[in-house]
Formats: sequence, C-alpha cells, structure tokens
Amino acid sequence: MKKNILIEPDPILRKKCDPLERVGDDTRKLMDDMLETMYAAPGIGLAAIQIGILKRIVVIDITKDETKKNPIFLVNPKIIKKSKETSVYEEGCLSLPGQFAEIERPATCSI
Repeated sequence: MKKNILIEPDPILRKKCDPLERVGDDTRKLMDDMLETMYAAPGIGLAAIQIGILKRIVVIDITKDETKKNPIFLVNPKIIKKSKETSVYEEGCLSLPGQFAEIERPATCSI
C-alpha cells in the first residue's frame, strides 16, 4: 500500500531511528509498501523515516530499465568500509521535492 512521504521540515525527519530486533511478516509488508511508494514517487531510494516509521530500514532500486526491477532491502545498515576515491553525482531526495545537488561520496562502500 502506497504511503505518504514526509516533506522537510517535518520534525519526524530529524529523529533517530531504532534498530530492528527481527524481520517478520510485518517488516516484509512494510518494505513492500516502501517500494511501492518509492516507485510511485518516482525515486531510487526511500528510508522508513521518510514515511514516518522510526526504524532503520531502507529500500533502493537503481535499475534504469523500468521493466527489470532489482530492489535492495537494507535492515539496520552500517557502512563497514568505504573507498578513499570519490565520485560526484547529482542527487535528489523525495523529502525535498524539486531539490537536486551535485554530491561527492566515496566511489565504493561495503554495507
């Protein structure tokens, strides 16, 4: 079920999210709803906090081919390694509609 995306300056977007203890059917349903919401926006990533859920969950799909979806589901993600080499890409955020900027980030990372 498609959810509403919170827009900055909603104070919920500044809160700290809690880790999940376990992934059950409710969490899987939430992640499916997040994907539906992200695809409808349209976007390539969505965190649970962006729909008002204070849990460490992220869904991502950077596939450019609309007919071949390849979603990634992250629960309690942590960056464990990142390269010193960087890349710059234009990025946007579904909670900041219409805003885009060139962002420099590590070229690769392990999660």
